[in-house]
Amino acid sequence: MPITTDAAFILPDDFADAALMGRIFRPDLSSPSVVAIRTDGVFDITGTFPTASELAATADPAAALRAARGEHVGTLQELLANTPPDTRDPTRPWLLAPVDLQVIKAAGVTFAVSMLERVIEERARGNPDSAATIRAEVTRVVGTDLSQLKPGSAEAQHVKDVLIAQNAWSQYLEVGIGPDAEVFTKAPVLSAVGTCMDAGLHPKSVWNNPEPEVVLVVTSDGRIVGASLGNDVNLRDFEGRSALLLSKAKDNNASCAIGPFVRLFDLAFTLDDVRAMEITLQVKGPEGFVLHGESSLRKISRDPADIVAQTINENHQYPDGFVLFLGTAFAPIQDRSAKGQGFTHVEGDLVTVATPKLGRLTNRMRHSGDCERWEFGLTALIAALMRRAKAA
Repeated sequence: MPITTDAAFILPDDFADAALMGRIFRPDLSSPSVVAIRTDGVFDITGTFPTASELAATADPAAALRAARGEHVGTLQELLANTPPDTRDPTRPWLLAPVDLQVIKAAGVTFAVSMLERVIEERARGNPDSAATIRAEVTRVVGTDLSQLKPGSAEAQHVKDVLIAQNAWSQYLEVGIGPDAEVFTKAPVLSAVGTCMDAGLHPKSVWNNPEPEVVLVVTSDGRIVGASLGNDVNLRDFEGRSALLLSKAKDNNASCAIGPFVRLFDLAFTLDDVRAMEITLQVKGPEGFVLHGESSLRKISRDPADIVAQTINENHQYPDGFVLFLGTAFAPIQDRSAKGQGFTHVEGDLVTVATPKLGRLTNRMRHSGDCERWEFGLTALIAALMRRAKAA
């Protein structure tokens, strides 16, 4: 199925009021560019801000983006239409993920519903056939409403003690209601794919799902300056077999999608807007299957600012900043191919993650080895910026 490349579909509902930063690849310069997405077109502002990380680090990124002058490189519609790899004209520019030097971090088990699904994965040892039976047993022992527990509180410790006594404790419950958040490195710097691109699944995975999330943009001094949408593609069978397979479950070619743009904070868009966001998900399968889901940031167990503080502090520094997936409440159990096996992707699924103030991130699912190879790394970026500096 073709990927939706309509600009009106991709953009936030209040686009005219939004400070939107993006990135494109310019074949004429053999270089990525930082761009401002404006109502009168897309403008290359790399001459002022060589990297998205540098722009984010300014005192007021939204104001800096609006003030930056740059070359008009086309309309957003033209760039979007040329982004899908299978129909791309390699002589014309296309969209990239809107982050570059920032480390790509992710928080796990931040919602009660998804926390219980992680416990089920662990007990199922990655086997989807046994998930339904285990889900019923875990729900009976643990209960379904842990959302009111404050992680690390005395009440949470009491629940932990009770569950340990019933031999029902789990490493996922530890990070879900314990004092310490799970924060891991999702993918290497520069490896994320953007909207209208293919997203990757490991070919050996038979139980997997999308994870629709908000992605915060954080500076080296810990300021939260903007947000985007993300799909933290997840392999339930790999992680369920062993938590030590987390890197294989999470980090595969094209398995990290961020976009369509970074919306920078200003008077019209703040962290409180993020805290109130309702994220929707749609999966459209090539066989006609449709799945709808949602994740409300109002139900998150840990405040986004707290997760950021657990990520960057005196023990962890990020000189170029980082982006942080906040986790999801979405944990699909709708049967797709066989009763009791729940949801898993098939090749060709179109996945759309959306919320009105951030727009829509759309990707087509393929095996990681069949997705566009990641070849433009830090060495290539440094060389490209040096060429541009000499030519300026």
